[in-house]
Amino acid sequence: MATISVTPAIGVKTIYLPPSDPSFPALALRVTSLVDSYMLWVGVTDESVDSVDNAPLSGSLCKDWACAMPAAPNSTVLGPATSLFRSSSSDVALSMAQRLARRFRKQIFLSIDVPSTFQTTGEGSRLLLDAEKGIIDALKAVEIST
Repeated sequence: MATISVTPAIGVKTIYLPPSDPSFPALALRVTSLVDSYMLWVGVTDESVDSVDNAPLSGSLCKDWACAMPAAPNSTVLGPATSLFRSSSSDVALSMAQRLARRFRKQIFLSIDVPSTFQTTGEGSRLLLDAEKGIIDALKAVEIST
């Protein structure tokens, strides 16, 4: 009797991340679950919770985009990574993608679409921390459901 292998389904979900501070914009997170990898886009949005699926349509994939691989099992170093596209004002996707790849043991494609005006202020690091926390919570939920 032949064994049939079932490949996990590819899934796409957009999540609204409310601001942690009233002076911050809301964030939208698009999670595309692939086989042993995630493609993530996170960006600021003016969309409401009900229309958050539209947020990536007005965003930019190539503002700050990186790919990271997990390191070898039991390794204490970060895995290999590369910037796919970045501007001189934005280069945070690379290090965040490496941290996410290490944590979830999967290849991570990460695009961060945060205006440079936020990244040049002290508030930018807090907004990016909110984004990373939102990504971690979302990927934990995806991992549990699969």
